[in-house]
Amino acid sequence: MKGISETYIGRWMGDVLRIFNLELRNILNDGGVMIIFVVAGFLYPILYNFVYKNGILEETPIAVVDDAACSDSRRMIREMDATREMDIAWRCTDIEEAKTLLQQRKVNGIVYFPSDFGDRLAAKETATFSIYADMSSFLYYKNLLMGSEFVMLNEINRIKIERLSLEGLTDQEADASVHTVRYEDVNPYNRAFSYSIFLISAILMLIIQQVMFYGMGMSVGTMREENRSFATLPDILTGKGVGRVIIGRGAVYWLIFMVIGIYVCCIVPSMFGFPQRGRFQDILLLLALFVTVCIFFSMTWTTLVTRRESAFLLFLFMSPVCVFLTGFSWPTTAFPGFWKLFSYLFPSTFGCQAFINLNTAGAPLQVVAPQIRALCIQGVVYYILACAAVYVENFVYRKSRFRPVPPA
Repeated sequence: MKGISETYIGRWMGDVLRIFNLELRNILNDGGVMIIFVVAGFLYPILYNFVYKNGILEETPIAVVDDAACSDSRRMIREMDATREMDIAWRCTDIEEAKTLLQQRKVNGIVYFPSDFGDRLAAKETATFSIYADMSSFLYYKNLLMGSEFVMLNEINRIKIERLSLEGLTDQEADASVHTVRYEDVNPYNRAFSYSIFLISAILMLIIQQVMFYGMGMSVGTMREENRSFATLPDILTGKGVGRVIIGRGAVYWLIFMVIGIYVCCIVPSMFGFPQRGRFQDILLLLALFVTVCIFFSMTWTTLVTRRESAFLLFLFMSPVCVFLTGFSWPTTAFPGFWKLFSYLFPSTFGCQAFINLNTAGAPLQVVAPQIRALCIQGVVYYILACAAVYVENFVYRKSRFRPVPPA
């Protein structure tokens, strides 16, 4: 009777363990890869959170140019000044003075009322006012837009009620006609409209994907620069096959990034006081699946890496694209067809959506079932592609390795 080490399963497991040890030694002996994993994996989430620590900006200084000089424009200016988002710091005589203040960074935005603003309202025509934001920070634009929109919507309702009253309706009837359906705006997940909570929840899962790709890409690039291949089994191993290469190498990254993932998704939000409404076991299950898919994803696409620095050139410019493809700032239902299909290439698209729903909104796993299924499909597809990539790499490497050298 054969011992377990002499069976096919025994040889397969032995090969996986040897590949695991070989890949682990390659990572530990590569200073660049270790820097990527330690600095980017552990320090980058903290640095990113410190940058957006003050995610709530209040009383943004604004310059107002009121060429209308009417009761309607003055009332709207008072209401804007009363909002939490805006502070009317300067009242300018013309737009050029306001531009000068904006260039000198004394204000972060301009509100302009044209001279015909009051006349158009009196004539029951559409009146407009303009806002100009300092785009050096998204928070300035957000405050200026939100504050002015709150005031504008309130002013629209007031004008409707006023016009209905002039037509003979009582104040109660006019108010009921304008507010046919009463509603209350409740934002349970981000009450203060914090930009950091809004953004960081999507960024955290993306960090795992990006760091893994960079680290694995650097390792593959190093091997190719040294005329070695990540896909071949050393001669001392008894078995052959691509499956054990994928599993052996992937197990190393899985263990490393499960530690990084728990730190990024559980410890970092706690350090900065972000909402954590999801159950730990649900987030851990999502994290295990997401890390697995990211491993197969990285193994597939790092086959295109030929040098150490190629990983950064290949994927760095895709980071902002991947962030927006998660749908955290724009609903995915409004994506053009091409970009919606393109977003399916990245595990972060579904991983970030599921993490936001679980951790920020406190949803159960049933709610994120579509994202879980999508990640499972991605995992199967990228595992097949990773095996194909390893097979082709192994074939090309062995063919070039044993190619006869022509005589001199």
